[in-house]
Amino acid sequence: MRLAFVGKGGSGKTTLSSLFARYATRRGPVVAIDADINQHLGLALGLDRGLTDGLDGGLAGGTAGHPPPLGGMLTEIKDYLRGDNPLIRDTASMVKTTPPGRGSRLVRLNDPFFPSRSVEGVSLMVTGPFEENDLGVACYHSKLGAVELYLNHLVDGPGEYVVVDMTAGADSFASGLFTRFDLTILVAEPTRQGVSVYRQYRDHAAGFDVEIAVVGNKIHAPEDVDFLREHVGDDLLTWFGHSPAIRGMEQGRPFTLDALEPAGHLALATMLDRLDAQPKNWTKFGRQAAEFHIRNAHAWANRATGEDLVAQIDPGFVYGPAVASS
Repeated sequence: MRLAFVGKGGSGKTTLSSLFARYATRRGPVVAIDADINQHLGLALGLDRGLTDGLDGGLAGGTAGHPPPLGGMLTEIKDYLRGDNPLIRDTASMVKTTPPGRGSRLVRLNDPFFPSRSVEGVSLMVTGPFEENDLGVACYHSKLGAVELYLNHLVDGPGEYVVVDMTAGADSFASGLFTRFDLTILVAEPTRQGVSVYRQYRDHAAGFDVEIAVVGNKIHAPEDVDFLREHVGDDLLTWFGHSPAIRGMEQGRPFTLDALEPAGHLALATMLDRLDAQPKNWTKFGRQAAEFHIRNAHAWANRATGEDLVAQIDPGFVYGPAVASS
């Protein structure tokens, strides 16, 4: 199952991503992907502060024990996933939305080709930060393309979890990435700004059959919960109040889930139960993959590659574990 964390900058989505990733390891293997322009998920998971600071300076090849950033491996990722798919001419004609087809290489959780580092029982993957040669000439979505391709070709099974800490706000709508998840958690503070990001995300996702649940954060009083219920209604799943354990974690003190207060454990269990209860819909996943590939082909990719990339869609390809095991 795949879970995305989105929300306003500063809402606490990275902190909650790290807590959920830790918690989900109690039920199965977890891959956590830092897909935020501010690469702080490793820090929240407990990587040494001195090592994690190196991420901010750019890690094109991976240093200080960190995995090489996926954003710096985009060409290699395309070549690996393309496999022997006859509909994809070459790596240059493969774009971030290119869907798998017969002959493509499908991947399982913790595929050794994709570099990760084990932290707190979680396999951490990173897109990587902006590097000096990116400034002024590239947008961060080029790095997110590596995550989109990975999720397009991933066949995750029961009891396996992918947790993605996304870019802040509605920035993920710049591609089809927002449809690659079984459930999206929007972290909302009990403020007008917090609920406005929820409305923006909800409205953008309307019509695309995207499952959204709201998790309140920084709740200080029952009135805060009432405020969120008033503005997000039944989408409110659970919430986190003030937690000395979480504050200590954010300040760099040693932290384990055992230190988390009972209310925090209950909120995490509610989130995990909600994700596990979500039906896996491979048919919808394939339909959305084709839809957004067609959108991108017509909008820019055909022009950029000089060919009709709609022809890359394999109508005979079936998504899901059946094709992966055949």
